[in-house]
Amino acid sequence: MRSQPLGTDTEPVTRRRWAGPDWFTPNVRTLCGVSLLQDAASEMLYPILPLFLTVTLGAPVAVVGIVEGVAEAIASAMKIAAGRLGDNVSRRPLVAAGYGLAALGKLVLATATAWPTVLAARGVDRVGKGIRSAPRDALLMVGADPTHKGRIFGVHRAADTLGAVIGPALGLALYELLDHAIRPLLWIAVAPAALSALLVFAVRETPTRTKRTAAAAADRQSAPTRLPARLRVLIGVLAVFGLVNFPDTLLLLRAHDLGLSTAAVIAAYICYNLSYAALAYPAGALSDRVPRHRVFAAGLVCFAIGYLGLGLVSSPGWVFVVLPVYGGFAAATDGVGKAWISQLAPPDRQSSAQGLYQGLSGGSILVAGLWAGLAWHTGPHPLPLLISGATALVLAVGLAVFGGRLR
Repeated sequence: MRSQPLGTDTEPVTRRRWAGPDWFTPNVRTLCGVSLLQDAASEMLYPILPLFLTVTLGAPVAVVGIVEGVAEAIASAMKIAAGRLGDNVSRRPLVAAGYGLAALGKLVLATATAWPTVLAARGVDRVGKGIRSAPRDALLMVGADPTHKGRIFGVHRAADTLGAVIGPALGLALYELLDHAIRPLLWIAVAPAALSALLVFAVRETPTRTKRTAAAAADRQSAPTRLPARLRVLIGVLAVFGLVNFPDTLLLLRAHDLGLSTAAVIAAYICYNLSYAALAYPAGALSDRVPRHRVFAAGLVCFAIGYLGLGLVSSPGWVFVVLPVYGGFAAATDGVGKAWISQLAPPDRQSSAQGLYQGLSGGSILVAGLWAGLAWHTGPHPLPLLISGATALVLAVGLAVFGGRLR
């Protein structure tokens, strides 16, 4: 037996030699499984939800945008609120409630006979996502060596994205097997979502932290702790980038415009997620060895290649080249960004910092979707892609040069 290094909110724990690397703690393993199951359920439905709304339920196309816009706005607001709550109360119940609400949302979706029910289901699902995200990211560090933040967040994002590969692939296979029937897929997706919620109860939260939460909350009520200035600047910079990072549904729409069939668009989306899943851990591990701002800047270069590439190409075959490169953007920024935030946040404000970062970034992406969607309908389709790609390239250079000040 040997002593485990102290994490952000932890006391020493013991570990058997066969249990894997020091950073691959029980919480990391469990939460990887939870996220994989939940993302498999969510992404199984992602490509078919527009069809369900417009074909099965007869809703106008505009409803698709309304439903997703409202859902993401709810998730962004809840992330900020739940992040602050996660520093004042026990985190595991919040995570369990979040995944439980996501499973309930999918159950409501399966029973929907009109589009307002779909809107309600997506709202419940996104409330769950907002509640769980920041407290879950804080629980990843329980019992872990804080020098391995990049690896931990990287492997978690890899597991989560592997679910995003399994889900669409399984959904496409079942869609064909069930003769293009959508309703059975909605019921099938409930099972992995419910299982992910049950698995949360295997997550451990240290008793020491649970006992300290009331006292820490009282201290903050009397003398609120502000996030460090560098952390606030970093969150602001990353939120500004979100204003040019519009939802991936528009990228898939561009792939369809280039001539790909519905099945081919889903296949291209699977290729993107495969690239993301394969690169997420190596990018996270690299960010533990070199400055994180350089890894993040490399991710922005991949973003620029993806957006500019999709904006400039005219042959559908190029989609299968460009989207895997774009997967490198998510791999080098998602987990790395969370590790960067965690590195700068005080020990008692980990959940608040993650919630603020994820909430503001999600709100920025919602704004990006609005302006890009309007530009998409009023001008040439590639124009929003070219604007965002060029902006990301400028931001990548700026971050590579000046990002060291935010370490």
